[in-house]
Amino acid sequence: MSDPLSLGSYDVAVIGAGVVGCALARAFTLAGARVVVLEKAADVLDGASKGNSAILHTGFDAPEGSLELACIRDGYALYHEVRERLGLPLVRAGAMVLAWSEEEVASLPTLMAQAEANGITDLEPLTGPGARALEPALSAAVRAGFRVPGEHLIDPWSAAHGYLAQALANGAVLLRQAEVLAGRHSGGVWHLATTAGAVSADLVINAAGLWGDEVDRRVTGESWFTIKPRKGQFVVYDKTAAALAGHILLPVPTKITKGIVVCRTAFGNLLVGPTAEEQDDRDHATVERETLQALMRRGEEILPALAEHEVTAVYAGLRPATEEKHYRIRDDLAPGYICVGGIRSTGLSAALGIAAHVLRLAGRDWAAPADPVWPAMPNISVDGQRDWQCAGHGGIVCHCELVTRREIEAALTGPMAAGSLAGLKRRTRVTMGRCQGFYCSAELARISEGRLLQPMLEHD
Repeated sequence: MSDPLSLGSYDVAVIGAGVVGCALARAFTLAGARVVVLEKAADVLDGASKGNSAILHTGFDAPEGSLELACIRDGYALYHEVRERLGLPLVRAGAMVLAWSEEEVASLPTLMAQAEANGITDLEPLTGPGARALEPALSAAVRAGFRVPGEHLIDPWSAAHGYLAQALANGAVLLRQAEVLAGRHSGGVWHLATTAGAVSADLVINAAGLWGDEVDRRVTGESWFTIKPRKGQFVVYDKTAAALAGHILLPVPTKITKGIVVCRTAFGNLLVGPTAEEQDDRDHATVERETLQALMRRGEEILPALAEHEVTAVYAGLRPATEEKHYRIRDDLAPGYICVGGIRSTGLSAALGIAAHVLRLAGRDWAAPADPVWPAMPNISVDGQRDWQCAGHGGIVCHCELVTRREIEAALTGPMAAGSLAGLKRRTRVTMGRCQGFYCSAELARISEGRLLQPMLEHD
């Protein structure tokens, strides 16, 4: 363990390196604060942020007048503003909200009115035949719907990696395997005990996701909300299936969930999911055969031709839902402490907006860098040039996803070097193709030996 006096004092300590924590680190660093990010896992994005549907939402179906809506709208605009400079992909897909029953058809006007109240005015009503004209592979059972042109697809991980990389390039510090154990506020400063040693900060921001309520208790002595993990299981089809759906195909949402989505991914596959299952376990998101089969059946009901395509992978993620639907963000629980909790399924879209909101809540002034560094993320999406197309890449290690040795080496170096196999996957997509690592794992183990905080043999 590190010398408890050696980790230093900072202006801001961000607890949690999920997508929201990474966005917070970026916002406060670019505002001029000395920032440390405390992550208990061996790598970033290891909690709720590792499993999502990778959609950049407009907020058309967010609660009217809510903080969530404001953060989604701001986050959406900010993503468009920064994405080219950070090298972040954007697949301009558009979405179609589809009704499959008379009851769902009857709810469409209300949903469209809500979207327009939320500022999304470019909706296009669709009849059943109109929907099929846009997406010929749709089942003839579709009755009606509407199109939301502004909904897009993004890489679910490069956004957060880009936010954190920019923070680190401009002076922030990332501490991994640094679980926060306790906090004490004295003399206007927070003193945090972590598994990596002691950290001091003037301002502490709790962005611990699935453990947000527990971090509240450890730092302030109590929590004002309770995390109720909600599991979502997904099925990923082979790349040949992506041609079946140009749009993001959305169901009519319920009060509990946005429902089962069918859409392409930024990596050229086709995804079906997620489910919405309540559970108590915050650490494990298992997949169940019956649930996956039900997802496949639902996918085939929407796109009948899916039955002819193979499933490449399955996965599950946990969302940090709470006893209330809205975001749980407060700055009045303790001096110099802001809680950012209950960021459920819209965290990826809202992250930059949440960070801007929290920066305003902090109300502090630092000397912002005059000319901040803008690092560019490597492209691993199907849009744009890939490293295997460039000379000197050292050979292709993962042939399913066309991942080069140079990409792997780059992901294993620098201030945000991958700390685990899962982190290496999220940075490069190595082992995530059809063979799921059968052919490339041995070579990957040789390349990464002694370089991961969590060796490949310890990966679960």
